Amino acid sequence: MQGKGLDILEACKKGDIRSQRIFYDRFKSRIFPMCLRYSNSREDAEDVLQEGFIKVFRDLYQYKGNGSLEGWVRKVILNVALDHLKKQKRTIQTNDLSDKEYRLRGEDLVFEFEEENASHLIKLMQKLPPGFRTVLNLYVLEGYTHPQISEVLGISIGTSKSQLNRAKKFMRSLVEKSLTK
Repeated sequence: MQGKGLDILEACKKGDIRSQRIFYDRFKSRIFPMCLRYSNSREDAEDVLQEGFIKVFRDLYQYKGNGSLEGWVRKVILNVALDHLKKQKRTIQTNDLSDKEYRLRGEDLVFEFEEENASHLIKLMQKLPPGFRTVLNLYVLEGYTHPQISEVLGISIGTSKSQLNRAKKFMRSLVEKSLTK
């Protein structure tokens, strides 16, 4: 944040509600889609966003200006989203999908988040089992490596890789089904 933005940041650190509202309004539209991707519903995503911003404002003093403020906010709220999954007692498990077949085309699933498609894709992602959805989000959209995912989620690297492959297959089948409706 530059100029006046620095004033807002400092006011937020001091608990100024008006400045916190401006700060929230500036970032919510860019952060909310991430919350939706990790949640089962819009209501869950709203809870994550709300809880996330409470944590952002509580811990804002930790932001030292190194790197992007938006990146820092995203990281804080991503951690809240992951904690939310854990609180719901939705453990990340390997799902046995051997009884299901998925048609594959190409090497990787490609996400094109154009405005009109983003909402539809997020709704499809919410249909993924939590383990699949979480690994897919962390790897494809957040840029985490399998060792990082392994550490964050407490799963093996092999499980992370397996979850990602199965998530891609499952997502591809959901996309194909939605296109034939």
